[in-house]
This record gives sequence, C-alpha cells and structure tokens, in this order.
Amino acid sequence: MAQRAMGLLRRSLGVAPPTAQRALSTSTAPPAEGAAAAAEATAKEAKKRKKNLFDVVQFLPGWGVGYKVAKTTWRDVSYQITKINLYKDGRHGKAWGIRYKAGVQAADAPTRISGVNKRGWKYIKESQKKLQDAPKVEAPVTA
Repeated sequence: MAQRAMGLLRRSLGVAPPTAQRALSTSTAPPAEGAAAAAEATAKEAKKRKKNLFDVVQFLPGWGVGYKVAKTTWRDVSYQITKINLYKDGRHGKAWGIRYKAGVQAADAPTRISGVNKRGWKYIKESQKKLQDAPKVEAPVTA
C-alpha cells in the first residue's frame, strides 16, 4: 500500500515516468516537417473563402451595374444589378436588380436582392457578352 501511495505521489508531481497506459495515445504521430508544410498549404487552397456579392462585383465596371450575378446554390435564378448602395467599408451594403428565372426576365421593376452580404456569389459571364454585343444607340447629330 505504501508503494502504491508513493507511486501516485510521484506521478502527480511528474517525477515518475508515465505508465504504459498513459503513454498510449489515440492520435497519430506528427508527420515530418516538410510533409506538414505541404499538407497545410493544400488545406488552405482547398478551403478558399467564398465571396459575398460586393467581393464579386468590385472589379467590374461601375460596381457591376448591368451585369448578372447569382448565388452558387441557386438553380436558374439570377439578378441583373441595377443599383448598388455600399457602406463605408466597401465590403457590405445593399443591392437592387431585375430578377431572371431560366434566362427569362421574371420581374419588370427592380427588387432588393436578398443575401448580398452572405458568401457564395458568382458572376455570370454571358452577361458581359450581351452588354458588349448590344447595339450602341447614338443620338442623331443636328447641325
């Protein structure tokens, strides 16, 4: 009994080596340093942060007014942006647009786009082609 008490005292003070039961671990051994750096880099690439609407349209001309955007989870629904109201930080705000469903205009008047500050927006590339291919109307020059 005295030996057991001394063993417990040594273990609690950290003087005695750990017993076989404590030495076992359920975690795997750490990988080599080079492998750890490579694994961390691939994990960061795989977990890219999705963008909110303003992150998507910030590089488009006029903050994306006239371009089509949609959430990545939506099927056949998109918005053509008509108005953007940014907050001071430039990453949040409000947006209005005309709703399209299956490529056909679903509403005549612009409506407020819901979820613009949430992540997971994408830019629809066909909208740029339509804007560029549209005929430019020039005002007649009167002399």
